[in-house]
Amino acid sequence: AQMTATAAYDVTPEKQANFPRFLYHQITAKPRPVSGVDLSGQTALVTGSNCGVGLETSRQLLDLGVSKLILAVRNEEKGRAAAADLAGARKDLPPDTIEVWKLDLSIYDSVVAFAERAKKTLTRLDIAILNAGFCPTKRIINASTGHDEIIQVNYLSTALLALLLLPVAKAVRENQPQPTRITLTLSEVGAWARFPVGEDVPILAALDAPGKLADNTNDRMFVSKLLGQYFVAALAKKVPASVAVINAVSPGSIHDSQFNRDIDKTPAGPVVRFILRRVGNSSAVGARMITDAAVQHGEETHGQLLSFQKVVPYVTNPKCPSLTLLPLPFSVAASTALPYLV
Repeated sequence: AQMTATAAYDVTPEKQANFPRFLYHQITAKPRPVSGVDLSGQTALVTGSNCGVGLETSRQLLDLGVSKLILAVRNEEKGRAAAADLAGARKDLPPDTIEVWKLDLSIYDSVVAFAERAKKTLTRLDIAILNAGFCPTKRIINASTGHDEIIQVNYLSTALLALLLLPVAKAVRENQPQPTRITLTLSEVGAWARFPVGEDVPILAALDAPGKLADNTNDRMFVSKLLGQYFVAALAKKVPASVAVINAVSPGSIHDSQFNRDIDKTPAGPVVRFILRRVGNSSAVGARMITDAAVQHGEETHGQLLSFQKVVPYVTNPKCPSLTLLPLPFSVAASTALPYLV
């Protein structure tokens, strides 16, 4: 599973996985706002877009002139509030520019219904930013799948949505000058996952099993992001960049996101907030990195990870699964998506 550095990188995988290096960049890097890009006529969708970096990424896409913006949210009331916030003082914004679509990543049927709606109604899909994710403080088992909910939402359902959007991307390709860009919001924290999986252990069964590490929700979040990296790298090998450019990006540490809302309610919450306020970026600054990955890069980032607006190598984590054991939700997506994985 090791992905070695090439001439395209200015850092080795080992150094990229180094926490002090991440902290240094987190404190010193100044992500640039995206400018000089015209998204007029384009259609974009953003998951997890009612708050945090998803909301701010949506705002930046509107600033760049996107003509149709789909807010994919679990709670439609919050989605409508976000749409009103985004419309704000934009007096010249056509009333049908922003649409709110239901998407519950805890439920496979909701993911499939969302993709079917996109397939039936969209004539373009220039940008798809799969940003939704969460990290509860206590372990939750998904009622319908039996999987760890962090793995379900952050990885499995997000991967499924990416797969199901491929037929949409192929169907609308002739209507747009460039292939669809599918960007997943991931993180450097995948390098720090501690969950051990042997070569002969089914990954999902191991992740679902009880145990000491199973209750470490931070580590589960790290694992979900690592699986996401493996997914992007594996999928890009199957999908031609002429159909969709698929990449991943980290927004870095964010101090004002709702991602840590459960942690904020714990005794450790004030300490975490204190630290994040000093080293974390605002959601608006973190969103610059997501917007950059989605609109300012082309085929050179297909299957790649961007960190602080630069392409970086994936890291090797010997305690986590290899690409050969990657669990994909093919059983749900196969009939629709697999014909396009060629």
